[in-house]
Amino acid sequence: MNPSLRVHTLLHVPFEGIGCIADWIAKNNFSQTETRLWENANLPALEHFDLLIIMGGPMSVDDEKKFHWLHHEKIFIEEAINQGKQVLGICLGSQLIANVLGAKVYQNNLKEIGWFPVRMNENADNTLLHFFPKEFITFHWHGDTFDLPQGATHVAQSEACLHQAFTYGDNVVALQFHPEMTQASMREMLKEGDAELVPAMYVQPAEEILAQLHYADAQNELLNQMLDKMAANFYRQQLLHVL
Repeated sequence: MNPSLRVHTLLHVPFEGIGCIADWIAKNNFSQTETRLWENANLPALEHFDLLIIMGGPMSVDDEKKFHWLHHEKIFIEEAINQGKQVLGICLGSQLIANVLGAKVYQNNLKEIGWFPVRMNENADNTLLHFFPKEFITFHWHGDTFDLPQGATHVAQSEACLHQAFTYGDNVVALQFHPEMTQASMREMLKEGDAELVPAMYVQPAEEILAQLHYADAQNELLNQMLDKMAANFYRQQLLHVL
């Protein structure tokens, strides 16, 4: 694959990095830049990247008074989508995408933390996620959820959360779950978020979460394949512009 793809990542807290996505970027010899929003809210010009990846964080999309950079981040994400950039949002990232597309983001009835099944629906067959298994176990860490934006395609749900994933056009993917988790990133999240692991129907203790880390490899592979397809979309668009 052409190594000229430029990836930009938006990070919200020090303990939620990009996980296995770093390996995907390195394997393909792509370039990467990042904005650590808690340190510096200076965002790049849109022409400086091709794929935008928005990661997770413990804040809400409505916490603009506490995190002033959220306002500018939302505008930036909306502009990237409108310009046809490839855009992937994970957890908070998916909620931010839903928000800028006009959907409501709010507290889910159930908090979901741990390894739980996600079911794909028939809509996924015509999206970038068409190759995902009909049901698979993946990692979750969220208390909020979102309504489906107008024009989006709902592709996945879990028992605790109706809207686990959607696509928007052929260039935007929003995943409420965390397929990027590695052993290292998991331990970092557990270290920082231990206070959230209050026993509940869909909240697993740290020991149970760590005991199921073997699920991560398959999730990483699914994410890698999806990112390959997003990269291919970019190159296809470039070819069409040349023609």
